[in-house]
Amino acid sequence: MIKVIITGSNGLLGQSLLALLLKEKNKYQVFGFSRGKNRSGRDDFNYVSIDLTQKENLKKTIRDINPDFIINTAAMTLVDDCEIDKETCDLLNVDVVQWLAEVSEEMNIHLIHLSTDFIFDGEQGYYKETDQPNPLSYYGLSKVKSENLLLNSKIDYTILRTILVYGKVFSMSRSNIVLWVKSMLAQGKQITIVNDQFRMPTYVDDLALACKISMDKKATGIYHISSKELLSVFEIAQQVADVFELDKSLIKPISSTTLNQTAKRPPKTGFDLSKTNKVLNFYPKSFKEDLQRFKETLR
Repeated sequence: MIKVIITGSNGLLGQSLLALLLKEKNKYQVFGFSRGKNRSGRDDFNYVSIDLTQKENLKKTIRDINPDFIINTAAMTLVDDCEIDKETCDLLNVDVVQWLAEVSEEMNIHLIHLSTDFIFDGEQGYYKETDQPNPLSYYGLSKVKSENLLLNSKIDYTILRTILVYGKVFSMSRSNIVLWVKSMLAQGKQITIVNDQFRMPTYVDDLALACKISMDKKATGIYHISSKELLSVFEIAQQVADVFELDKSLIKPISSTTLNQTAKRPPKTGFDLSKTNKVLNFYPKSFKEDLQRFKETLR
């Protein structure tokens, strides 16, 4: 049996990973770490209610379980909140990763860690794993710091960088771009969407699968995970309208300069996926194809 701890098991990726790994109960023994009560809607795994920011308790709990892998999906990801509360951002996105790395070295655990396209400044797009980070926001900086901790550690690690994750799970603590656009248009509400930021959105089921493949292949290093075409956020919203057969005339383009967001966003990210194709043998689809798959799951 492969013992796996998923931190942030109540989150969008956490719940998706649970669903995927628990299809193979004879292969994986799964432990979900999250704060408060189990919100996944399932009781066929070991749930641990834990505050990850309590260093000694976190380490002791991991030592007691002695897992083969930790998949760290827990993070503070609201970009503007990170800009305002840098201390909490560092605690969750950097310190917790440091502690996970320390206990992983001590116990010989493989650590799989999630990162982001926001480590880049967005000047070029189609970033490779080897491109130099230059974050514009504190959130991006916190993720660079966490990556550097692993790069300089002695452990087996995998860093999966991703972009604009969407999907739906049993209990949602917050929405995501696809669900928000779908909901607003379904209510006949007009929405304004930026047309000068470019992204490759990631279907959460694909991201969960990439975590599982990384684990099964014991792949180490950095990999980029997203859909395969670069779209403006405005085009993303339009494709959501198309797939869900909603009125796309309700979507109005705006420039990001009019938004007045606390944290700066990179204008154009997107990933070069050739390493992911080659090493993980993982071939992401177009956003529209992923949306069709997602639509099927909502039925």
